[in-house]
Amino acid sequence: MKSYKELPDDAGSNIIGQVTAQANRLSQRLSTVKHTVAIMSGKGGVGKSAITANIATALSLMGCTVGIVDADINGPSIAKMMGVRNITLEYTKSGVLPAISHLGIKIISMDLILSEDDAPVMWNAQTQKDAFTWRSTMEVGALREFIGDTEWGDLDFLLLDLPPGSDRLPNVVELIPNLGGVVVVTIPSEISQLIVKKSITMARDILKVPIIGVVENMAFYMCKHCGEPEPLFSVQDTSDYKLNENTLGKIPFDPKLSLCNDSGTPYLSEYLNTPATEAITEIAHKIQNFFNS
Repeated sequence: MKSYKELPDDAGSNIIGQVTAQANRLSQRLSTVKHTVAIMSGKGGVGKSAITANIATALSLMGCTVGIVDADINGPSIAKMMGVRNITLEYTKSGVLPAISHLGIKIISMDLILSEDDAPVMWNAQTQKDAFTWRSTMEVGALREFIGDTEWGDLDFLLLDLPPGSDRLPNVVELIPNLGGVVVVTIPSEISQLIVKKSITMARDILKVPIIGVVENMAFYMCKHCGEPEPLFSVQDTSDYKLNENTLGKIPFDPKLSLCNDSGTPYLSEYLNTPATEAITEIAHKIQNFFNS
């Protein structure tokens, strides 16, 4: 297969010029962003988006300027969790103005574009079978526009909330070759940790992206009777887990976190002195220190 630059004739579509212009626009947008961080998980259901929203909140409370790209095109949730879902995006000649949370966090998400709550993401094609064939390519195109067309301004951190699965990270690395690092979210179950190992191998060994660390979500819960930590899952001793040394932190389960997600209020801005808040805040400090070291 030939690259775009090897095509002798593009039938007048100027595809090379279009691709180059898109790449330049994306590079220009990212020139004002100090650090880009992809937050990923090997599988769904581990609370990755909730962790993304609250890490962004923690960084913002620490005085950092933060943006979030909801890179889950088909299952967006960041706008809901950050309380900006009803904001109408403003389009200007220089780009799209992102939604801004009450803490000043800038957000772009497919959820801000869909007209109805139950509206699925539908790609233009002659048939939906054709759309399925090209879906990955179209998702990458949408993500490129999200990042390249949004007026981010000066940011200390741009967090990318990726869809579940290790296969999505290569698309991000293609768009952002100098991606600052990856945070991987898991839960203390053997199945989740098995898949996380594959995700880290993909990022570190194949794509050569720095691993900032692993976040273990729902690691335990605090007994409301005795106040001691109690296990939620079967895997309790992770001392033999080969990635244990890369753990950024272990976040306890707190049902109030889920309630905050539903209400559109970041947990950290409501509950300042809980074990989960302390864990997430420490993780945010470690992410910041990763880039300052």
